[in-house]
Amino acid sequence: MKSFKYISILVLLLGLSGFINAQQITPLSLEEAVSIALEKNFEIQISNKNVESAQLNNSWEAAGMFPSVNIGLSQTNRFDNSESMTSGERDDVLRSGIQPYVQVQWMLFNGLSVYMRKDKFELIEQLSEGNAAVVVENKIQAVVLAYYQTLLNREKLKTIERVKKLSRDRFNYVETKKQFGSAVSYDVLQAKNSYLSDSTNYLLQSLELKKSLLNLNLLMGVDKESVYELTSEFTPVIEDYKYFDLEDKMFSSNKTLQNQYINMEVLQKDVALAKAAVWPTLNMNAGTDYASNYVRYSGADPNSSYSYDFYVNFSLNFNLYDGGRTRRMIKQAVIQSDIGNIQESQIKQTLSNGLLTIYEMYQIRKQLLSVADVGLETAQLNLDLSTEKFKNGSINSFNFRDVQIIFINSEFNRLEAVYNLINTHTELLRATGGIISEYE
Repeated sequence: MKSFKYISILVLLLGLSGFINAQQITPLSLEEAVSIALEKNFEIQISNKNVESAQLNNSWEAAGMFPSVNIGLSQTNRFDNSESMTSGERDDVLRSGIQPYVQVQWMLFNGLSVYMRKDKFELIEQLSEGNAAVVVENKIQAVVLAYYQTLLNREKLKTIERVKKLSRDRFNYVETKKQFGSAVSYDVLQAKNSYLSDSTNYLLQSLELKKSLLNLNLLMGVDKESVYELTSEFTPVIEDYKYFDLEDKMFSSNKTLQNQYINMEVLQKDVALAKAAVWPTLNMNAGTDYASNYVRYSGADPNSSYSYDFYVNFSLNFNLYDGGRTRRMIKQAVIQSDIGNIQESQIKQTLSNGLLTIYEMYQIRKQLLSVADVGLETAQLNLDLSTEKFKNGSINSFNFRDVQIIFINSEFNRLEAVYNLINTHTELLRATGGIISEYE
């Protein structure tokens, strides 16, 4: 069963390698990956469309600055058969008419609501752009982490490949010793089992690498068949940040907080619009009507006539009492503005706490990386010495295998420490509003 399992995995690896080799491999840096995502990511495209919608609505026409003009045409046809009041005979009467008209309606004054509404549309456009910026930030962060996750899996694969080579050399070495009678079958089986185990790990890690590549393709918005060779280095950014400098930058540049500032202005405009309802409204209604009529009685000549008129009417409306509706709307708008103020304080506190957590994590992970570097250096030296000792018979296969496992774990710990530090640094950039300028 074990042999069948190893053969199946080997076939899978060969198929995967053949698939990748059949594709055109394109070099891809981190900056290029972000650039592709900004152009093709589906959620970014949707957010850009929302911005276009807000821009379209931000106009004086939508705010109600200009009058509405209507033109129309009505046409009537009527046939009557009725008894004449004078002669007592029945007459056929045909009436036909056409009435075109033009009407202009214009709100001349409504408490300056037009200007307030236009300002609100301007703020909504800015808020839509801010929301789009948050989507961009999130996607840039996701692409950066997916890119480095792929590099992490690639580096892990290289480590396993190196250990697998050592296991293969060990297996060949023990087999050669057995042929000369200086090793037993048990030693050969142990070496073979280690080699097959490392081969299995290599295959599984290859699949993890493929999965991370597919995830990166999805975030970039490209076809899953696209194959890239990542060219950026798997190295962390190490900075000597000061917490209060980061906090000041966060309060001034964090996109979520900036959106809340804009949202507060929108809520204040809603209060002003609600208060404008207590002002009188002045409307103008102007237009022209034209009527052309045609009448024909049976046995008589037809009669045609027309008429037209022009009119300009003004109406002034002052709401004395509406059951308290206007007053309730004003109070509701003020309450929503108060809620916005509370939410702003909540967001600031949440962001400050989160920033402090990320900052402390960044400091700790810098230290963890230093520890991992020392551990890997020690494990590497131990592996080199143990390889020589195994060849001259100073240690047995079990001891040598333990050293290999320690080396793999040390290498993986160091790679994970690098990725974690990159992850935390990216979080700091996003929290302080600098991730777009960093990677665009």
